Amino acid sequence: MLVYAGEALAKYAFGHGHPFGPDRFHVFWNAFLTEGLNLRCSVLPPVAGVREDLLLFHTPDYVRHVEQLSREGFGMLDPDTPVFSGAFEAALTVVGSVLDAAARIVHGEDRSAFVPIAGLHHARRDGSAGFCIFNDCVIAVEALRRRHGLRRIAYVDIDAHHADGVFYAFEGDPELIFADLHEDGRFLYPGTGHAHETGKGEAAGCKLNVPLPPGADDAIFFKLWPTVAAFIEKSRPEFIIFQCGADSIRGDPITTLSFSSAAHHHAARELFGIARRIGSKGLLALGGGGYNRDNIAKAWTAVVRGVIETEAE
Repeated sequence: MLVYAGEALAKYAFGHGHPFGPDRFHVFWNAFLTEGLNLRCSVLPPVAGVREDLLLFHTPDYVRHVEQLSREGFGMLDPDTPVFSGAFEAALTVVGSVLDAAARIVHGEDRSAFVPIAGLHHARRDGSAGFCIFNDCVIAVEALRRRHGLRRIAYVDIDAHHADGVFYAFEGDPELIFADLHEDGRFLYPGTGHAHETGKGEAAGCKLNVPLPPGADDAIFFKLWPTVAAFIEKSRPEFIIFQCGADSIRGDPITTLSFSSAAHHHAARELFGIARRIGSKGLLALGGGGYNRDNIAKAWTAVVRGVIETEAE
């Protein structure tokens, strides 16, 4: 497994004391080293992206807007997403690292990769949202298609928040297979992801939204997960993207789901196993949300362990 790590990724953060602070990367990295996972993975440095990467999804006007505010070093992109000096470069490094990981998987260098500071699934084509400046998830899908010739791609998300930026970008696309377990939008931002949202037009039935009640725990996750796994395997995607946000674990300060890291471990094992069985290029895992630091360490190391254990079987 390829794991991307370095201070350039940690710089995508909104200051010490903010829920999305730079220490999010460091708590993962410390746990990763403590568990000796660095001895079982290939660790790669972050990769700086280029403007053309952003334009695979975002509008030129929005990209210029972010760049300008980043130079000024202050302001708000939206009510939840502040700007800081260097925000443009930090967000571009998230995108560059994700695209590098996807390319290495496609080219057969490895069957899996994990980018801890990534999975910014709320950003829209022309704007930011929910701590997400650029939507690396959507950009990865577009790069896989336009640069690497893939078409049928699966996106699976177990972050507590619905991946609205991904879902609505591909709501009418029958070749983007979408499955999302999340806290019910009636109770949590962004208020979307209802069970009846299954895709539009030719894409009807290609999207699976599974809203969960507040406090949903492992018992509910393991009851519902087989439906998600079967949905993905039946779709036979050429590539799987897995957003494994840690904010679905019990004790997160801004959500109420009550999974343990066993859910993340199991999902990673299952998705990598599916990728291998159906002959897809592989699995790209993205860290996503999570604001309890202990949970971040547990969830993301569980994802890495799940994949490398399955690789060894």
